[in-house]
Amino acid sequence: MPRLRFETARDLFEAFPAAQEELLIEPTDEPSLDFLRALAADGAMEKAVGFCAYLLPRREAVWWACQCVKLLLPPHAGEEQQAFQAAEDWVREPEEERRLEALAIGRQGNYRVAATWLALAAGWAGGSMPPGTLAGFEAPNLAALGEEWLPIPPDQTAKAVRASILIAAWRLEPKDRVELLQTCVEEGARLAEEPREAT
Repeated sequence: MPRLRFETARDLFEAFPAAQEELLIEPTDEPSLDFLRALAADGAMEKAVGFCAYLLPRREAVWWACQCVKLLLPPHAGEEQQAFQAAEDWVREPEEERRLEALAIGRQGNYRVAATWLALAAGWAGGSMPPGTLAGFEAPNLAALGEEWLPIPPDQTAKAVRASILIAAWRLEPKDRVELLQTCVEEGARLAEEPREAT
């Protein structure tokens, strides 16, 4: 079995210091999967979703978010479906062209929609991006290859994954939201334990 990405919660927060402030969680030396499941058992679903988004490698995190959004609130409009499909396409074939396509679709999307954040999560899963990509949602000028591209902060995919799942969950009744997020977190824990090829 592949080694878990972060053995303890503290390991994760040392790798992503901003996550502690974002999630408002105190780091401990508890094994990361136990820590994740304890958050969920305590009903701290938003924190559990965020912790899991950081715990998973980027490609697995985007795949996990796609499955969660599909469970919580399947995309229905054409624009939403396009963004959702761009994220899934990148997971299946994580090539640079697909990543940039997902990034462009995400930047043009409605940021109140979960699928937009899925596309952005995939788009931010690479090493660099066109200038202005984080600042706004206008279409990128991918032809301007002479411009220096910017490095992508390593936590951008996790932040977008978290946003996509929580936006989708927010539209549900509270009881349904907790139950379905519990299912999502357990699936995320399973993926962290036994990473697999996304299909």
